Amino acid sequence: MLTLLVDFADRFTAFNVFRYITFRTGGALITSALIVFIFGPGIISSLRIRQGKGQPIRADGPQTHFKKAGTPTMGGLMILTGIVCSSLLWANLSSVYVWVVLLVMLGFGGIGFYDDYLKVTKQSHLGFSGKARLALEFLIAGIAAWWIMHAGQEPFSSSLAFPFAKEFLLNLGWFFVPFGAFVMVGAGNAVNLTDGLDGLAIVPIMIAAASFGVIAYLSGNAVFAEYLQIHFVPGTGELAVVLGAVIGAGLGFLWFNAPPAAIFMGDTGSLALGGLIGTVAVATKHEIVMAIIGGLFVVEILSVIVQVGYFKTTGKRVFLMAPIHHHFEKLGWTESQVVIRFWIVAVMLALIGLSTLKLR
Repeated sequence: MLTLLVDFADRFTAFNVFRYITFRTGGALITSALIVFIFGPGIISSLRIRQGKGQPIRADGPQTHFKKAGTPTMGGLMILTGIVCSSLLWANLSSVYVWVVLLVMLGFGGIGFYDDYLKVTKQSHLGFSGKARLALEFLIAGIAAWWIMHAGQEPFSSSLAFPFAKEFLLNLGWFFVPFGAFVMVGAGNAVNLTDGLDGLAIVPIMIAAASFGVIAYLSGNAVFAEYLQIHFVPGTGELAVVLGAVIGAGLGFLWFNAPPAAIFMGDTGSLALGGLIGTVAVATKHEIVMAIIGGLFVVEILSVIVQVGYFKTTGKRVFLMAPIHHHFEKLGWTESQVVIRFWIVAVMLALIGLSTLKLR
């Protein structure tokens, strides 16, 4: 919205700064952080009163988790509020990619909110029906993938790009829609499964957002894209502004989510933020790179798939408990050790993912 001030730059030269994505990304980051900082305490107090017993704790979980009983959930509401308000203020709303990303984020966030609501009201860790939830997620993601495909030029818009390859593209045709939807839904649920310890999910999300902020900015700039030999996707540069808002809102939330957490993100936030990152990856043609940058989330969801599949086949377990962060807790790692070590892994994977921009 503030980009409209550029129209008055001929009379007020200071308004020229609103042309620059870098400036607006910084503004979005600060704005979203302030929104969460200012309104966070009120939201937490309101949720604590309305939820009573707070998020239910799994009976089969680590014993240390029972001391968290009574902590309110749905903290994703404060994160999403900061992202939406900041993005609408600082991003160029003529970019279709901004609207697609916000659509997926809010759609997934709505599904997560309903899931959190059922868990709190029923005081059970079993919420929304898994099949119904996935069906809704794929519907929203499918619409977003179709929108992204039609926003670009064929056949590039329906193609899959590969890291380390300058020119090679695999044209998926209409299969791009289910493929893109799979990436978004997979990212959303992977982040959702990672959100099991105080601060565990939000910092890797911010790391992924920062990484894809760089990718979106470079992919949306013809000069930088040509220099790095990556595929130029006009309009995706504005996604850097949205991702800046994600980082700011994440910083604000971490202030309240730092151990001992005053509030949990809940499915409201984790499902929405994962879907957002997945959508950015599809829009910027970096779906495979996302599997590297978000490798921590990939390992988390694979640990659950392996655990469930192996148990159904043999009646035995591969891990002491899944997702894998609980396995390390069962091994005797403290919660802080698990969280900080996973953060370190997330940073290393992000650096590897970003290195693919030059290694072509």
